[in-house]
Amino acid sequence: MEWVILALVVGIVGYAIVIYNSLVSNRQMVKEGWSGIDVQLKRRTDLIPNLMETVKGYMAHERETLEAVVSARAKATSVAAAGPEARAKAEGELSAALGRLLAIAEAYPDLKANTTFLEFQSALKGVEDEIQMARRYYNGAVRNLNIQVESFPSNIIANMFKFTQSEYFELENEADRAVPQVKF
Repeated sequence: MEWVILALVVGIVGYAIVIYNSLVSNRQMVKEGWSGIDVQLKRRTDLIPNLMETVKGYMAHERETLEAVVSARAKATSVAAAGPEARAKAEGELSAALGRLLAIAEAYPDLKANTTFLEFQSALKGVEDEIQMARRYYNGAVRNLNIQVESFPSNIIANMFKFTQSEYFELENEADRAVPQVKF
């Protein structure tokens, strides 16, 4: 009888260790996913000064749009250390400002033919695709962690070791979900 109780205790402890290690693994995947989003968003904000220099000469009288992009970029950069909710809001505003800028660029045939602008357009499209993939990875990792934090019996271990749910990287405004159109 003692061996049965000992085997049961060892089995329960072993199972708890497996659950704990799985929670740690899922938490690390969330951190990795957030890092991937952060890298891609940084790449996008690094492209913006090049875009601004390219379009300034062509769009001098579109100052309001240019300033909106600069302001949105500054805000997105300043909330870089914030959580997913604040970062998503700032990045959504930046996406909207970039979308307006690129839409206005349609009226400037010389700008549309400029090789620097075309290179920027291609780079921006690539970065937007990478951001979308990074968001999917991150949100999948968050989903896996959150399921484990909420599910029984792993929620017991999660509560004991203070594992908490993570926030999804979601855009608040439905229009912000669309990738800015960069075709000319």
